[in-house]
Amino acid sequence: MSLLVVLILAVLAWAAFNGWQKPNYLRYRPYQGRAWRSTFPGASRKDIRDFLSLFISAFSFRDSERLHFRPDDEVLGIYRAVNPTRWLPDATEIETLAKALRDKYGLMLDDIWHEGLTLGGLFQRVQQARGKLAAA
Repeated sequence: MSLLVVLILAVLAWAAFNGWQKPNYLRYRPYQGRAWRSTFPGASRKDIRDFLSLFISAFSFRDSERLHFRPDDEVLGIYRAVNPTRWLPDATEIETLAKALRDKYGLMLDDIWHEGLTLGGLFQRVQQARGKLAAA
């Protein structure tokens, strides 16, 4: 019995020490800048990076992970990957993202939200809100 308790404590300590890291496919995904540039050829690199910086800030990713996301990644899919268990209280990533979009771009996430919303679709709406056309 005590061996089981020690094992559980060791696993919890290891997980806490490693910061409850993101799933592997988000941590080790290669650079996706080319996918963004081919999907949005009219968008500047700065616009893409600014948008992705806002997104990763809302989801508490590291700045170095900014260009690991693809335009076809679903916002809700990323949320579920970061918060895979239903045992923990609801995290506020979506609410933080909505506030940041409203503050920086004047875009209301509630007006455009649907379960299949992708980062590319969200970026396109951001570009439209800014008066720039972004072909997708």
